[in-house]
Order: sequence, then structure tokens, then C-alpha cells
Amino acid sequence: MEPGRRDSLALLTDLYQFTMAYGYWRAGRQREPAEFELFFRRCPFRGGFALSAGLGECLAFLRAFRLREPEIEYLQSVLPSTMEKAFFDYLRTVDASEVTVSSVPEGSIVFATVPLLQVKGPLLVVQLLETTLLCLVNYASLVATNATRFRMLAGPDKKLLELGLRRAQGPDGGLSASKYSYIGGFDWTSNVLAGKLYGIPVRGTVAHSYIMSFTSLAEVQPRTLKPLDGDEPVDFLPLAESWLRRVCQTLRVPHDRVNHGELAAFVSYAIAFPHNFQGLVDTYSIMGSGIPNFCAVALALNQLGYRTVGIRVDSGDLGKQAREIRQVLRTCSADFQVPWFATIPIAVSNDISERSLEELMQEGNEIDMIGIGTNLVTCPLQPSLGCVYKLVKVNGCPKLKLTEDEEKMTIPGSKVVYRLSDATAGLPGSSQPAGNQEPRARLFEHAQPCAQETPGPGALPGCCD
Repeated sequence: MEPGRRDSLALLTDLYQFTMAYGYWRAGRQREPAEFELFFRRCPFRGGFALSAGLGECLAFLRAFRLREPEIEYLQSVLPSTMEKAFFDYLRTVDASEVTVSSVPEGSIVFATVPLLQVKGPLLVVQLLETTLLCLVNYASLVATNATRFRMLAGPDKKLLELGLRRAQGPDGGLSASKYSYIGGFDWTSNVLAGKLYGIPVRGTVAHSYIMSFTSLAEVQPRTLKPLDGDEPVDFLPLAESWLRRVCQTLRVPHDRVNHGELAAFVSYAIAFPHNFQGLVDTYSIMGSGIPNFCAVALALNQLGYRTVGIRVDSGDLGKQAREIRQVLRTCSADFQVPWFATIPIAVSNDISERSLEELMQEGNEIDMIGIGTNLVTCPLQPSLGCVYKLVKVNGCPKLKLTEDEEKMTIPGSKVVYRLSDATAGLPGSSQPAGNQEPRARLFEHAQPCAQETPGPGALPGCCD
């Protein structure tokens, strides 16, 4: 969320929050001390945990929370005209200065029913905060959890690039996805504004449209490039053409079938970014054109003292293609005596999902960097985390929601969360469980040991609430 928009968030809520606030005020209960807890009932993605996120935005919202005159005037226009004017005068005095928040640290592993936020303050105020806090935590925690699952599948050594802005749910969704994917374990984002606002490292290469925009070698302008340790510019185009003939001979690729428009695009990009050249090789034929053209330009850059930073593939069987490309790089490395050429990083993208990533990791691959967009930022396996914000205490009296739907029953009173070999929760003042004590869950009339469920994808064995 852009920082400048936080000042207008007091109305980013449901209308019934204000009608309830009026009810509290009419009954003289607006300043009764109350406590709410924000939590989720089930771990997302059928997994065993979630990642808590959104705390920073929540605190910024609370610091700025107040109802200014334009907001008051709007509320008067939409709420029943029978409401007393003195209520709106009271709203003009409301802020969150008496609200306290307890939370797990941003980015912490959390489990079902355990409070992510514990919000204490005057009843009317903490009621008004409900919808906004849920909005700020739900998606943030969901996408951070999703990012962590991708990170766990990819392993610690693969670089992950978030590139979902064009598929995100609007500008705010795109910024949130970039921010919380980074918290969830991604290395970079393609989102430039997120990089500026949040200090996230940004990365990017070229699109197919750039490659396709070139038709012939005559379109290469300028054509010269200074060697890394030299002053005299070199005509880079014939140098790349010379290397292309050698590469085609080594790889046994017909020289006349290599796309010259693609070569022109690679040459132009290499001249513009000699230190950051990365080839997108699947615009036409990967092995019949893209790879020979890439290797020719990369070897020409090497001759002038530069090193290419990588290859990207955006379609097809990514694992198979990465292995074939790696073999070509090793062949060129050996034949042309360029040792580093064999280890050029290979990046892949192409609507990568949890399932396709898991398959890539199982079959073994030569992939170094993975770009993930749609299936990261839209969370298609679970569109909402389902956090709720429930009243647990008023005036020192614990509050319990009883309902026919057992899952929607709440646990009354303030909680203290312990993280042991297993996890459990207790009321303040209760004895802390010992490390060797079997945690027991007491749900209303039933007490039973915490059963270990069969972990789903992303589950953490041994975690129990």
C-alpha cells in the first residue's frame, strides 16, 4: 500500500462497524476495556503452517487512525438520519492512541487458532479497527505463506524472482504481492515501484516483443562497443557473426536457419548492456536459433572482456531444455577454452505452479533461477487465508462465542503462546508447559492430546496447537 494512502483508511471498513460503534456509544460503553484476537482457523493450502505478515502496515494504520471532517461528513450522509449529532462529535475525538497490539514478529511461522494480533483498547475503537486489520493481514500472510511454500519446494540454492505484477489484483495487490513474497523468501521482484517503496532488490531482462521487433542485422545501431580494458571501440556486429559461424559448426546447426532478427536483438542488447546481457532464447527455435545466437554474442562479449549474466527460457519443458542448454554451454566452454561459460546461470519462467515446480525439483535440473508470477500472487490453491477478528474479553470478563458450528466457537480470554517442541496456548498466569510435557488441547467440554495430523505439502512435522 502506498504510504500516502494510509491517512484515508479509517473508512476502509464495513458499514456495520459504525452502527455497532453507535450502539456502544448510546449505551455508554464506548470506553470499556476490550480485547480482540486476530487468527485463522485452518492452515492454508492444506499445509501445516502459515507465515504471519502485514504487521508493519497494521501499525502504520493505527498511528494514522482518525476520522477527519470529510470522513465525518460522509458518514453523516450514509448513516441513518435519526442518529444523534453528538455521536459524530465523539467520532471527531477518536484515535488509536489508547490501543495496544501484541503480535508475533513479522515473518514468523504461525499455526491455526493462535493469535497473530491481540488488540486491546476502548471497545468502540477496537471494534472499528476490525475490518481494516483483517484486510491488511489476510492477503499479506497468505501470499507470504505461498512464497514460502515455493521457496521450500525450490530449496535454498535456487534464486526466485517474483514477476506477478501484471496478473495481480490491482496496484495495491501487486505491491503487496511483491513485498510479502520477499518476506516469504523470494530474492527479487520485477516490480520497480515495490523496489523503490520497500527496498526490495529488482531484476529484469527482455521480453519476446523486443526480440521480435528486430528483423535484420541492418537494424543494429550503434554497432560499436569498447573492450572492457580498452579505449578503441570495436565493431561488435561482425565479431558476433564470426562467432556465430564457429558456434553453428561446433553445435552442428545450419547457419542459414538461424534467425538474423534474433541475432540483431541480442547484439543490440549486448551493446546497450555489456555487463548485464541475458538472452531470452525461446522466441523462435531454442536449439536451432536462440542458443546459437546467444552463445555467439556471449562469446563475442567474452572476447572483449565481458561476462554474460544468464539465459532465460519462457516456454516448453523447462527441465529438459535446461539440461540440454547446460550441455551446450559445457561443449562451448570446452571447445572454445572459456571455463566460466559452462556455469552461465539458466533462468526459467512459464506459469510455474507448485506442482510444476515440485516436478522440476524431483527430476533434477540445471536451473539456477525461477521466475514465478500468476500462481504466486493470485494464490489459486486458496484465494483467502480466512483470518477472523474475535472478541475475547470485555471489562476483564472473558467472552466465548457458542454456535452450532463447532469450528466457529472461540476460546475465551487473553492467550499466551508458547513455542516448544510442540506448540500450545494458555491463559496468562498459567504454568508454562515443560519441554517434555505432552501438550493437551482443552476445547470446551473435551480434553485430548494434540494429535499429529498427516502433514500436507508445506507441513512442518511436530507442530501442534
